[in-house]
Parts: sequence; C-alpha cells; structure tokens
Amino acid sequence: MRPQFQTHLVNGTTGDPVLYIDFQFRRRALLFDLGEIGALAARQVLRVSDVFVSHTHMDHFIGFDALLRLMVGRSKRLRLHGPPGFVDKVTHRVLGYTWNLVQNFQVELVIEAAELRADGRLHRAEFRSARRFEREDRDPVAAPGGVLRDEEEFRVRAVPLDHNGIVSLGFALEEKTHLNVWKTRLDALGLPTGPWLTELKRRVRRGDPDDAPFTIRWQDRDGEHERVETLGMLRRDVLREVPGQTIAFVVDAGFHEANQRAITELVRYADQFYVEAPFLNEAAARATATGHLTAGQAGRLAREAGVKRVIPFHFSARHTGQENLIEEQVRAAFAGTDR
Repeated sequence: MRPQFQTHLVNGTTGDPVLYIDFQFRRRALLFDLGEIGALAARQVLRVSDVFVSHTHMDHFIGFDALLRLMVGRSKRLRLHGPPGFVDKVTHRVLGYTWNLVQNFQVELVIEAAELRADGRLHRAEFRSARRFEREDRDPVAAPGGVLRDEEEFRVRAVPLDHNGIVSLGFALEEKTHLNVWKTRLDALGLPTGPWLTELKRRVRRGDPDDAPFTIRWQDRDGEHERVETLGMLRRDVLREVPGQTIAFVVDAGFHEANQRAITELVRYADQFYVEAPFLNEAAARATATGHLTAGQAGRLAREAGVKRVIPFHFSARHTGQENLIEEQVRAAFAGTDR
C-alpha cells in the first residue's frame, strides 16, 4: 500500500516540534505543532490547511507569525486547533499587528481557531482579513471522542494530557479505509487512470449503492471516450480496500497513570508514533519535575500501545551529543530489552 500521508519532522529530533504531513497527489498538508518553520519552503507552507497545536509554549507556537505572513493576501482558509485558552492566544497574536490596509486585498484570508475544552466541545472564533481580523465568535460544536476534524478520507482525534498543570493535546491522524487501484485490472478492462478514479473513491467512501451508475470519461489520441459501469463492479474489480494508516503525535506530557492510560488508548496500533523523548533515563528526576518523558518511558508507552514504529524526537539540549543514546534507550524499551 502506498501511504497517502508523507511525514517529515521539519526541525529534526532536536529543534522545535513541527510535524509536516503532506497529502500524496493533492496540494494539501497538515501541521502538528507550530514551532519554527523556516526550514519549510513557501510552497510547502501554503499547502497547509489545518494546524494542530498541542499547547502554546513558545517552541510549539512561535511559527504562527511566519505562517500568517505568508498567507496574508491570499485566498485561503486556515484552520487552527488547540487546547483550552487557545482561541484567546490566537486573538492576541493576530491583533498584535496593525491591519489598516489588509482589507484592500482582492482576496480574503479566513482563520478559524478552535479549542477543545473539558466540556467535550470545540469553542470557536473566526478572523477575516476583509474585517481587519476582528474576532467573531462562533457557536460551540460537539467533539465526540475528541474528534477535531472529520473528513471523508481521515479524522484527527485529540486527548488532553497533563503537562505540569496545563493541558497539552496528544493527536492521532486516522486515515479511513485506504483504496488502492489495481492497475493490471484497469488494463484488463480497457480503462485508463485519471481524475475519474478520485471521484470513484469518493463515492465508495460515501457509501453510494453498488447498482448506482458511474460514468467514466477520458481523452486520448483517438479522441474523447465515455463509458458507464456500475459502482459495485468498479469497486470490486478496480479497487482494493485496506485499513488506513494512523499517525500519532505526543509531546510534553508527564509520565503518570492518567497520562499513560490516555496516551496508550490514543496511539494504540498506530503505524507511526511520534513521541517526545527529551531526557535520558538517568535524568528521570528532571523529566518528572518538568512534566516530560524519558527515553525509556517513551519506548515503554509505544510497546504497551502496540505501535508499529516509534519515532522519538524533541530531545533536550542538555543531551546534545547524546542523541544516539536517547534513541538506543527508546529502542530498548520498545523491544522490552531494557530490563
């Protein structure tokens, strides 16, 4: 299966947390956390539709200004998601600038900010460039199961984690049923690849009935062609349905029972688990005092959750030059050989 999502730790294992997730074959990307984003090209930043911010410590949110600067003057809707208090933080950042000229742009940038509160709802506001980014509150909406974003192809869930008395959200990006195309079967049916396959997948995910007609149109050197088949035949003979991938992201969370339970439930069986591992096992006292994980604790959580692959990052500067040792301790705990 060729993954739909391509992941990239923008600042590596030691810089500000930013996970860039690019959609294959689409001009779209997601960000998990918003630290420094200078390593991203402008074209990469402009693909971003949604940002999921764990909390607003500077190293997790300093990139907001750079993101905003690139998007002002463009026709764009940017959605931001964060923990309690997040909408106020976005308000202060946006209104910290003078916008007396921004309404002159011919196109509009709309920023949606939403925070997941303890009542299980998303409290929201919008900021529109045509109105000088004045805050416009929107009615709260339910977020059952902590779902922040639910689309045809994927959903993003969040759980609140304790980080020294503040909420730091952990996230899981869950692809829904992954639909692969059988190229050999297309050839056998005399059908080409093309944009029609995207529409076919959309209708299959939507649950349209098998007897619904589906029109295939394409053009080649012999001219324009049209063919009608049933949706069920195409689903059976052209597509292969397999479970989608899950990418989990957890940073800045203390190692105590409530957090352990929440994290393992969130990331269970994830294909990729991006998890902070700031400290060596020998610095466990420091990790506890600052509400972080050690390398061994990160690896243990990954093992208990049954994830397929663990990717440690967010290493502390106090362990500069010891990055390999952190990774070794994570791997040992993940494998269960650290005893």
